Amino acid sequence: MLLATGLFAGAIVSVSGSEAASPSQLERVIPAPQADVLAATALSRKPVRKQMPIPVRIYVRAIGLNKGLIPLSLNRDRTVQVPKSFAQVGWFRPGPEPGEAGAAVILGHVDSKSGPGAFYRLRALRRGDIIKITPKSGRRLRFAVIGSREVPKTHFPTKLIYRKTGWPALRLITCDGRFDSSTGHYVDNYVVFARLIAR
Repeated sequence: MLLATGLFAGAIVSVSGSEAASPSQLERVIPAPQADVLAATALSRKPVRKQMPIPVRIYVRAIGLNKGLIPLSLNRDRTVQVPKSFAQVGWFRPGPEPGEAGAAVILGHVDSKSGPGAFYRLRALRRGDIIKITPKSGRRLRFAVIGSREVPKTHFPTKLIYRKTGWPALRLITCDGRFDSSTGHYVDNYVVFARLIAR
């Protein structure tokens, strides 16, 4: 399924469809922000910028991605929800909207038993590639990729991903690395970092 700093060089890594887990198996693999990080995110939304409209679509020409965005929240165990369908892409609604100061987080699956997921080609993104986010109202937002990181899920950098920033940031997250058939999960996550360049 889903979440990666060194830039990737080489072919896209995936597992065969027969090994890929179902969305229900993957719901608990993304750590949620801790209380202090949520507080920092909330602070980043208060004073300086007006509330941005909710995002409804993501378009990334470099990887052929054009998807509607669904809102995601927290599971009962305080982990972050992931899309129920491998074709969907979701935005973590407790965090800032894209375009507000702070890190807006968008999540998608890498693959499934039936084929590639929405974020299958996420690793192909390079520094400078453009990510366009369409809000419910107003102009489309343009973000530029500034880096990426592969991280083990056992050491997920929660504070880095959800931390308060003084500028509008974006994180795209999916699963990565080896698929552990004993747990039904990928062992790593992949994160693409981007920042707003135009409204």
